[in-house]
Amino acid sequence: MNKYDVIVIGGGAAGMIAAGRAASMGKKVLLVEKNEKLGKKVYITGKGRCNVTNSADLDDMIKCIPVNGRFMYSALSKFSNWDLIALLYENGTPTKEERGGRMFPESDKSSDIIKALSKYALGDNVLLLHGEVLGLIINDKKVLGVELKSGDKILADKVIVATGGKSYPQTGSTGDGYRFARLAGHTVVKPKAALVPLVTKEKWISNLQGLSLKNIGIEVTENGKTIYEDFGEMLFTHFGLSGPVILSSSIHMSNFKDNEYKVKIDLKPALSFETLDKRLLREFAETKNKDYANSLDSLLPKKLIPVIIRESGINPRKKVNEITKEERQRLCNLLKSFEFTVTGLRPIEEAIVTSGGVSVGEINPKTMESKIVEGLFFAGEVIDVCAYTGGYNLQIAFSTGYVAGSEE
Repeated sequence: MNKYDVIVIGGGAAGMIAAGRAASMGKKVLLVEKNEKLGKKVYITGKGRCNVTNSADLDDMIKCIPVNGRFMYSALSKFSNWDLIALLYENGTPTKEERGGRMFPESDKSSDIIKALSKYALGDNVLLLHGEVLGLIINDKKVLGVELKSGDKILADKVIVATGGKSYPQTGSTGDGYRFARLAGHTVVKPKAALVPLVTKEKWISNLQGLSLKNIGIEVTENGKTIYEDFGEMLFTHFGLSGPVILSSSIHMSNFKDNEYKVKIDLKPALSFETLDKRLLREFAETKNKDYANSLDSLLPKKLIPVIIRESGINPRKKVNEITKEERQRLCNLLKSFEFTVTGLRPIEEAIVTSGGVSVGEINPKTMESKIVEGLFFAGEVIDVCAYTGGYNLQIAFSTGYVAGSEE
C-alpha cells in the first residue's frame, strides 16, 4: 500500500498551492483531482481573465471578508497578496492592477494563472492522480489516509481537504469536502449561495436585460435599515440584478421570509441632489421645446431612458419647459434612488462562491489543522469564510492552502 507524507484532495487554487508548498519543504505529496484538468474553476473566474487577488493591505482585506474575516488574519499574514504576486511572477505569470485594486494576469488569460500554479504545484515531489476520493481513513482521532472510489486505499501522515464548496458544480465543486468533514466529526455550517445575482419583483426589468452600468452607487436596505453600500459596476438581467456590486451585496441577504430587501441604485453618485436638479434645469432650459421623452439622451444610456420616463410618471409628450418643479424633483429622486425589491437569490449553482462550510471554531487558524482529528487540514472554499468580489476569495484560497501545506 502506497504511503505519502501529504495527500491533497482537490486541484483548485487552494489545493495547488498546498501541494506546492508541502513539496517545497521536502514532503512526498499526492495531489488527487477528480477532473481531467487542474484549476477548472480558476479558469472561468473573472470572465476568463481571473481576478487573482487584490492589492489591498491586510486590514482592508479583512474588512472585505464579512464572513469570519478575523479567522484569516494569521493565514493572510503568512502568505499575503504580495507573496502570491511574487510566486506567480517567479512561475512565469506577471500581474497588473486595475480599478479597485483588482489584480489580473498581464495577459488577461486565466490559463496563464493555472500554468503558473501548476508549475509551482507539480514539482519533483508531487504525484498528480486523477481520481475521486470516497472518504477519509481515520482511527482514534488521527487521519491515516484516504480511500478512493476505485477501492484503493492510500496512506499519509497528513491529509488536506481542498475540495471547494457547492458553487459551479460543473467544475467539480459538489460538496464532497462537507461530507468528509462531517464524517470526521466536524460541524458544517449550512452552505448557501454567496456572490450570486438577485431576483427582483419588478418583471419589467427584463426590458433592461444586458445593460451594464459603471460608476453607480447602491444602497441595500433590510426592512428599511441600510445594511450595505457600494460603488462600481452592475448589470441588468432578465430576472433581476447582477454585476460586481450586486454580487457582493448578496452576502448580506438571507431571510426573505421575514425580511424585505430593497436595492436602491444611485445613477448619478457624483452629483448631489441639488447639483443634479440644477443640471436638469439647465438642460431643460437649453432644449425647452423638446418633448420630455427626447430630453434625457445626454444623461442616461439609451436603453434606460424609456424605463426612467415611465417610472417618473411625467407625460413623455410634455414639453420640458412645462415640467413643474415637483415633477423635476421626482425625476431627481428616481435618478438618485432607482429602487428594486429583491424577492430572492439565484440558485447556489450560479453563485461565484459558497458561504458556509467547515466551522472555523474547529480549525486552528495558524495551521488550518482540525482541532478534532490530528493530521486533517482544510483549505479554501470548504471553510466557512466568504468575501466580497475583487479577488479576495481567491486570496483566501491561496493563503489557507499555503498555510495548510506548511509545517509549524
